Order: sequence, then C-alpha cells, then structure tokens
Amino acid sequence: MLSFDEALELLLARARKVKGTDRVPLADATGRVLAEPVLSTVDVPPLDNSGMDGYAVRCADVRAAGTSLRVAQRIPAGSVGHTLEPGTAARIFTGAPVPPGADAVVMQEYCEHGPEGHVVVNRVPAAGEHVRRKGEDIRNGAEVLAAGTILTPTAIGMAASVGVAQLPVLRRLSVAVISTGSELVTPGEPLAPGRIYNSNRYQLASLLKELGCEVTDYDSLPDRLDATRLALRKAGALHDLIITSGGVSVGEEDHVKPAVEAEGELALWNVAIKPGKPLAFGRVATADFVGLPGNPVSAFVTFQVLIRPFIRKCQGASHILPVARTMVAGFEWPRPTNRREFLRVRIGADGRLERYASQGSAVLTSCLWADGLVDNPADTVIRPGDEVRYLRFSELP
Repeated sequence: MLSFDEALELLLARARKVKGTDRVPLADATGRVLAEPVLSTVDVPPLDNSGMDGYAVRCADVRAAGTSLRVAQRIPAGSVGHTLEPGTAARIFTGAPVPPGADAVVMQEYCEHGPEGHVVVNRVPAAGEHVRRKGEDIRNGAEVLAAGTILTPTAIGMAASVGVAQLPVLRRLSVAVISTGSELVTPGEPLAPGRIYNSNRYQLASLLKELGCEVTDYDSLPDRLDATRLALRKAGALHDLIITSGGVSVGEEDHVKPAVEAEGELALWNVAIKPGKPLAFGRVATADFVGLPGNPVSAFVTFQVLIRPFIRKCQGASHILPVARTMVAGFEWPRPTNRREFLRVRIGADGRLERYASQGSAVLTSCLWADGLVDNPADTVIRPGDEVRYLRFSELP
C-alpha cells in the first residue's frame, strides 16, 4: 500500500499531456487551458487618463490653495480634449484622456464653483497626481497570460482588455465515467429493496465538467466480470481517461481490478488514506485508468486530492497542486488512524475550523456541509487551538 505522497508522485509521473489545440472565442473559453502565451495588442491604458472625476490642470498654474481657473473644456470618458492653455482647467471624468499640457488632476472634492465659467482649486497638486500613464499597467506586446493558464473569468477578462478575441487552448481531456454495482438505480426510477440511487455517476460527471473535461457518461454496470471487461475495452479505445467508481475492493463481487489486469495494466492499488483506501490506477488500451472507491465520500475526497491534480497535469495546466492554509482547529480529533486522513470541515463564525460530526465514508451530507478538508497526518491527534493544514474546495487548482 502506497503512502499519499507516493501515490501522488506516481500519478503525476504517469500523467500525459493532451495533444492537439483549438482556437476558441472568449465566450467559449471558460475552464479551458491556454496552449500558448497571450500577448497584449495595446498599451493599457492606451493614453494618459484621469484616475478621478475632477479637473485637469497645469501644476504651474496652481501655486496656492484657492486659485481660480477658467474651465475651458469638458472631457468625459470616451472623448478627447485639446491642449490645455495656461491659466485654464479642464473638467474631466474618470478614464478620460488627460489633455496635452495638463500634468495633474485635482479631485472634485477639492474644487468648488467660482465666478461664472471658473473653478476654485483648494489644493496644490503634485505633478502626476491622479494621472494614470499610458502603458503603466500593460505594455503593447507584453505577455499577459502564460501558457498553461486555466482560463478563469478573470483571465478571460484580461484577454479581452488587451484586444484578444480568440484564445489558443489545448484540446479537452476526454473522460469516460463508469459506475459499477448491481445495486445501483438511476435517480427517478423506483427503488426496490436492497437497491440505492447512483450518486457517484452524477457527482463525478459534474466534477469533471467543472474542470473543463469532455465527459461521456456510461450507464452503470452490473457486478459481472465480462460486462466490466467489455465496457473498459470500449471506453479505452475512445477516451484519454476512464474513471470508474466502485468494484475496486477485494470482495467476490468486485470485478474492476481483474478486468483492468485482463484488458490493460495496473500500476497502483490501495493508498494509505482515509477515506479512500481502495484506489486504483493503470491503463486500458490507450487510455489512463482510475478506479475510485464506491462510497460517495471516498470517491469525492480521493478525486479532489489525488485525481484532480492528475487531470490538471494531463490538461497542461501550469498550477496543479493545492496550497494548504494554516488554520486553527476549533474541534477535537482524539482517535486518529494510522492512515493520512482528510476530514470534512468548514470555517466557523469565529474563524476557526468546525468538523462535521460524522466522518463516515458514506455520509455525503458531510461534503455538502463542508467548505474544505483538513489534511491530517497519520496518528496525529487534534485538539482545539491546534494549527492544521486546510484545503479549501474553492481554492483547488
């Protein structure tokens, strides 16, 4: 049985970056991964412009507070003024180009109306005050997004701000999702005695779609070796990755392990973590294979901490590993196990972490309630006030 770190190292070493690229419009780029750097097509700002609503002036004309200047022009955003003559001011608004000759903007809060057509400036400005210089944020031709960037809304907004209309992205990772178990029933169908609704199928497909994968959702399989082998064989020929849930333990009805060994090869079997010990990794045909546990919490946790980084590396992302925060525990964990544990927690009103009462691997409500996980080393007791490693779901790459 591998440790968590050994399993993660193996997974990342075996990850294969997808081949092929697309060029997509900004509106379709969310969640994709950049194949090439994005360079700015313009200076940002494109011209010296005002950082405030106020009056553009020549500093030489305002030697003392209370100076009165004739307002010679009005410059709203989107328009262009003309050269500012000595002894005059320009009414200017945020984002509007600073007229030639002006070297400062005085906020309107420091100005008042004077005699007809004049403004009284009640502050002596410094040169450059409230003037945003051309190119001070981004220079024309500068790299604004690196290859491997996951295209978040902010990244897409950045591309738009420098005039880029389409983005070069890596091909989507194609993933087959297969759940196993004769007891599984599709939601909406009648639930006979001894049967359960199939939550993993929909949970995993949703997690993969959030990561920008192209997902093929297969029907659940009965607990039969021949059916499992056939499904793996078909999926392996058509996808980059196969993810199964269930059937990876050692019971008589668990057929995933022998099916993978018959159709391909198995490189990882069992990891010393809780929840999620029965985790498998290998290859079937040309596809990588991941076998997740059948318990929904185990499937969710192992996906987030081990499979998510693997997928990000396959996608060509530059940042793949989560960064843990150091947080203070507001709970007790007096009986740890000899495996590395991932506890479902959330940040409480006092800023300390709260633990969900039941940490059972079938209690999916714990994942819905939680906003992250405590990454707790094996055999480590937690007392209130202890510092712990916290992985927030919303901050995972």
